[in-house]
Amino acid sequence: MNITESTVFVPGATSGIGLALALRLHAAGSTVIVGGRRTALLEQIAADHPGIHTVRIDTADTASIASASAEVIAAHPDVNVLVAMAGIMRTEDWHSPAGFLADAEAAVTTNLLGPIRLVAAFVEHLQTRSASTIVTVSSGLAHAPLRVTPTYNATKAAIHMLSESIRLQLADTSVQVLELVPPAVRTDLMPGHAENDAAVPLDAFVDEVMTLLETQPDAHEILVERVKPLRFSEVNGAYPEVVAMLNRTDPHARA
Repeated sequence: MNITESTVFVPGATSGIGLALALRLHAAGSTVIVGGRRTALLEQIAADHPGIHTVRIDTADTASIASASAEVIAAHPDVNVLVAMAGIMRTEDWHSPAGFLADAEAAVTTNLLGPIRLVAAFVEHLQTRSASTIVTVSSGLAHAPLRVTPTYNATKAAIHMLSESIRLQLADTSVQVLELVPPAVRTDLMPGHAENDAAVPLDAFVDEVMTLLETQPDAHEILVERVKPLRFSEVNGAYPEVVAMLNRTDPHARA
């Protein structure tokens, strides 16, 4: 992925990792389009950061994805990077349906169907570019589960395997498939995350991500140092210890 000369669409980027990454890519020289549900936030981002483009999109809504994607491609025909950033993380109690079903369904819609639908909206266009990238966003919890967020863990595991699979299918095209694998980062993804001392500060995380994108342009995964114990726990035999560590601390301490 070329971080200096791309045209990048980042849906789900009105806050947190998405916005921070969008701003860094813009500062690096890329043209950036930020997508989100909240019009007021989009207007504020455009006012605060001249040169950033915005489009309203609800990644939980099929029609919104289709219309916003068509709008982006029409307005920015050079768009060659899709960052499927939007996601939600909610605690669940699986002792009874009332404790999990609604939140589980919402997580599947946003975290899994959202990226699938976004890729569907862009994949043909991306193949017309000489070099293009689909960036998926999984999590360290795709590889070691947090007890209180079962469906979040499952959707991120699905995103990991989806990324692995479509990378194989698209190997005969100009489309690179790049998986961003965050650890816990200080954002508002869940209550308390932004004040969590155990999480990586947002600026430090994005600093490391940008360095990896610049120095490893052909990578399959973007793995900051703090996520590697989770990512490789099964491979190196540390899985039981890592799962125990995750689940004996504050249940909101890891993402």
